[in-house]
Amino acid sequence: MLASKRILLIIGGGIAAFKALDLIRRLRERGAVVTPVLTRAGAEFVTPLSVSALAGAKVYTDLFDLTDEAEMGHIQLSRSADLIVVAPATADLMAKMAQGHASDLASTLLLATDTPVLIAPAMNVRMWQHPATQRNIATLHGDGIAFTGPNDGDMACGEHGPGRMAEPLEIVAAIDAALAEGPLKGRRILVTSGPTHEPIDPVRYIANRSSGAQGTAIARALVRLGAEVVFVTGPADTPPPDGVELHRVQTAQQMLEACHAALPVDAAICAAAVADWHVKSASTSKIKKGAGGLPQLEFAENPDILATIAQLSAGRPALVIGFAAETNDVIQNAIAKRLRKGCDWIVANDVSPETGIMGGADNEVALISDEGADHWPRMSKADVANRLAARIAETLAK
Repeated sequence: MLASKRILLIIGGGIAAFKALDLIRRLRERGAVVTPVLTRAGAEFVTPLSVSALAGAKVYTDLFDLTDEAEMGHIQLSRSADLIVVAPATADLMAKMAQGHASDLASTLLLATDTPVLIAPAMNVRMWQHPATQRNIATLHGDGIAFTGPNDGDMACGEHGPGRMAEPLEIVAAIDAALAEGPLKGRRILVTSGPTHEPIDPVRYIANRSSGAQGTAIARALVRLGAEVVFVTGPADTPPPDGVELHRVQTAQQMLEACHAALPVDAAICAAAVADWHVKSASTSKIKKGAGGLPQLEFAENPDILATIAQLSAGRPALVIGFAAETNDVIQNAIAKRLRKGCDWIVANDVSPETGIMGGADNEVALISDEGADHWPRMSKADVANRLAARIAETLAK
């Protein structure tokens, strides 16, 4: 996939810059040609010599290099690559991209290019969550910039949360996806997956048996067809796929917020098994047994993510797909759900314990649309995903 592909790699300033060295090695192992651009801040963490040695190429650092600029080098650099990758993409670099600044070589290249851009953000968790950064993220999504990461984890500063740069092999997978030629090339698709966990107290929660296997398989199939996939997952047993923009959540409210942040998208596939209710006032300490008898839990409804997306008055995806996991009257319930939610398709299945579908490797579904119910035979969840992804590609192409 990457043989002879030309990657312009911009290395921003941050401790995660050391991962860029391994990224260069991984890309060259796969036959890619890497042209590195090292920002002034990036050079505080990795040296031009180490970057050049691994890339086997000159490192570009200065906008005003007279030898290169005699031939408008920054323009040539920005347009001669198959893909521009920014790793790490710092909060400062993302702000420059969002606001159209051109104050150094990296930001000038990014402003002057008509080449696709993939960024791997890396920053402190508070910086990632800051409203200014979130506004910039929304702007960059709207500009067609692809993201991979960031991941949750421990930070060099000692804090924990979203902000860790994606690992080199995750970035390689995202590059593969960005360069993939397929019917969904240029399409941005949201996929939700897994269960949600609604806390009762710090050690107990409400959940369901969803493994996340079907949502993961769908995301993987969409990536293979060239889509840019935003994958919002609850705490699933199945590991998330490579090559997606990953967002991990716990609760239904967090999942809704992550979905809103992902918009606009061309299609939304709501495969997550979202809990219908949450405890209205979850305890901040573990609930103990006592003479008072059983605890009284008051429930409240969770937000309806599928209906919210399907009924958007502005920015609604062209295709909104929900899932109906039923134990009786599967088709009738799914038809009613599609009309009630306002979505385009419902993927319905029977999850009665005797089917072995929930948490299992196979699925048997019916695709409900305004054309009726299309029954699919029992097959692996990967095959269901491939068939659904192909149908999505066909529909979006119309």
